[in-house]
Formats: sequence, C-alpha cells, structure tokens
Amino acid sequence: MLDYGLDMSGVERDLALPDLVAEGDELDALVAAQTDWSEPTPAAGWTIAHQIAHLASADANVLIAIRTPEAFDAVLKQAEAAGSRYADLDAAAGAAKPRSVLLEQWRAGRTEVAAALRDVPLGHGFPWYGSQLTAALMVPLRLMETWAHGQDIFDALGVTRRPTSRLQHVATLGVIGRELSFYAARLPTPAEPFRIELTGPDGRTWVWGPEDAVQRVQGSALDFCLRVTQRRSRAETDLTAVGQDAHKWLDIARVFL
Repeated sequence: MLDYGLDMSGVERDLALPDLVAEGDELDALVAAQTDWSEPTPAAGWTIAHQIAHLASADANVLIAIRTPEAFDAVLKQAEAAGSRYADLDAAAGAAKPRSVLLEQWRAGRTEVAAALRDVPLGHGFPWYGSQLTAALMVPLRLMETWAHGQDIFDALGVTRRPTSRLQHVATLGVIGRELSFYAARLPTPAEPFRIELTGPDGRTWVWGPEDAVQRVQGSALDFCLRVTQRRSRAETDLTAVGQDAHKWLDIARVFL
C-alpha cells in the first residue's frame, strides 16, 4: 500500500517543502532562546527536550527510510518490541542528551530531511509505519508533526503563536485522512461526502468537498488543525458540524494512526 491509500494528487511538494523548512525555523527560534528545556509540556511526562528529541528521532528515521530502506526493518522491530512505550522511551533517550547536542542534532537532521525529500522522485515509495510513503505525503506529515509538537512547546511557555498559511497543509491532511479517524476508532467509514469550510488566517475560506454535501464542518482553520492533531478538545474549538457523521468525525478526528 502506498501513502496509506490516501489521494495525494492535490499536494504539491514544491509548495509544501519551503513551508516545512519555515515551520522548523520558527520553532527553532523559540527553543533556541530557552536555556531550560526541562519545562513540562502538555504531553504527560514530556518536557521541551522530549518534544525536540521526538522530532529529531523522527527525522533520523525518515533519512533511514529514504537512504537505506533495507535498514528500516530494524526501526520497525524496535517500535514493535517497545509497543505503546516506544515514543516515550525514544523521546526520553534523546532528552537525556545535553541541550546543545540535541539542538544541533535536530537542526542537522531537519536540514538533511528537507534535502532528501526534495531529491527523491515524486512517485518513489519508501518504507514507513504501516505503509510505503512518497514525498507527497511525507513532506506535509513532517510539517504537521513539527507544528503539533511545536504547539505543545508554545503552550508550555505561554507564548501565543501567530497562525500562518502553512496551516493549510495540516488542514489538508486532516481532511484527506478522515477515513483514518474512523478506522482508528474502529467505526465504519461514512459513505456520504463531506463539505469542509475553514477560515484561514488571512480571512479567506478554504473548502473541500461538494457544495451540496449534507455532512458539513465549519470553523477556523487554526481550530480545525488543533483538533485533528488532538491539541485541543472539540469543546475548546469554534468548530460546528451538520450531520451525524460530521459530528462523530469531530469527536474522533486525528491525522495519525
């Protein structure tokens, strides 16, 4: 299976890649100014160091998948052996490193990932968790993860982050990944099409789906992204739904398995 069976035809790597770099640079500016990375974040047991370590580790795994795909089996076996504790253990190992070492590791890794994803042929699949991925999906996935874990750090520091048009990549993943939300919740996938209308940071409306769809979701793009990355509960957002399936989707929405 390629790209989890998702339709990535509307994703343009050349547009998403500079935004991935910009997302990393914005978070870098925030954390580089912090001398203490032991501040707890909203993720239970995770400090700022854990969040950056997680991003750095994921970048390292992307490079393995692209450069030496035959070696990615070892990554999968390690994840399988650790089970649900994998992310916590991996982040803790990285967080134990000196702040300066971890920062440089993350910087070097994300620079290499951007270069690797720029050079890999668009239709070329490489191994990932549960599927083979192409750059068309991996670029916005890395952007989404950087944004979501970055949100945890912004929240921990009490800093308000200005939303940007880069959110459109996260929102797109949320929309095209709707089936994954129902799959992860072990619920049947709705057969009806959905209409999603989100207000972007510049006031323009981003739309997906047929205009006459019965199942509808509306609200701000920021709140939608916060919801599908599970950084906010549904009650904490301005999102509204019409239709039983649309309501259920907002309850279980996610962009990852």
